[in-house]
Amino acid sequence: MPASSPRVLWKGAISFGLVHIPVALYSATQDGSIDFDWLDKRSMDHVGYKRINKKTGKEIARENIVRGVEWEDGQYVVLTDKEIADAYPRTLQTIEIERFVPADGIPFIHLDRPYYTAPIQRGAKVYALLREALVRSGRIGVARVVIQTKEHLAALVPAGPGLVLNLLRWGADIRSWEGLPLPDADARKAGVNDRELKMAEQLIDDMSGEWNPEEYEDRFRDRIMALVERKAEAGQAQDVAKLEPQEQASSGAKILDLTELLQRSLRGGKGRAAAKGDDDEAADEGDEDDGNTRTKAAAGKRAAAKAPAKRAAAKSAPARKTAPRRKAA
Repeated sequence: MPASSPRVLWKGAISFGLVHIPVALYSATQDGSIDFDWLDKRSMDHVGYKRINKKTGKEIARENIVRGVEWEDGQYVVLTDKEIADAYPRTLQTIEIERFVPADGIPFIHLDRPYYTAPIQRGAKVYALLREALVRSGRIGVARVVIQTKEHLAALVPAGPGLVLNLLRWGADIRSWEGLPLPDADARKAGVNDRELKMAEQLIDDMSGEWNPEEYEDRFRDRIMALVERKAEAGQAQDVAKLEPQEQASSGAKILDLTELLQRSLRGGKGRAAAKGDDDEAADEGDEDDGNTRTKAAAGKRAAAKAPAKRAAAKSAPARKTAPRRKAA
């Protein structure tokens, strides 16, 4: 299958202190699994999913469908489209860094999905500055970002020439070890003796090596694609009408003087309230092109008030209750 060129998924800015770095977001992964589409064998048209009442087995009309969140066993709270839309986070088009933590401070179980970031407009110098500062300090940024009306926690990690935005799982989404039949944390109490431990360590040493992702392949995918290739070369490929993809429009960010904003941030830009007054002043300074990398202050979030009410098909917010997480109907 032909490789596709990188596509911009989101445009906005990395923000810390009073500094904004205009960036674009690109997917850092691709799904290599086999996607078996449903097709009508008579016409080779795509086949979608029906809305079926699970009790009666009958198809129901869209206007008769409401969305509810299970509150107690068998009890649901129904939410209107407006109530759900009002709960959506505002789209601020920023990767808002809230804290810098040690690079090894986030357990791998919290890592979810990586994205590449790349500077746009005149943000290359500030981008490089943040990347190098993170490398030298041994830290990564913990940030919030809204993508397609959904707020995510994320880690901004320097990696090679760029910065990777790795979405994180929320703490409430990580299950506890409690209840699992695990051996005692003390190896001796678990019945492990020194001889067995040394043998296990020797085996690990013998099998150790450098990580090389090219050595590992999806064997099921390779077998399926080899079969597909043989059948296609035998003339068994059929034409299917393509569905038109929809791209989401996004906004960019302007830039002002970097050095001045860094100095302001160090003087007292920790709180957002303190930052706002400086931002308004910075916005009036103009945008002279004197060769310095520039950035726009955090108060430029004025366009953020556009509520994404159109995305009524997104997931509803969880019920506010100190109880195990409930599934939505």
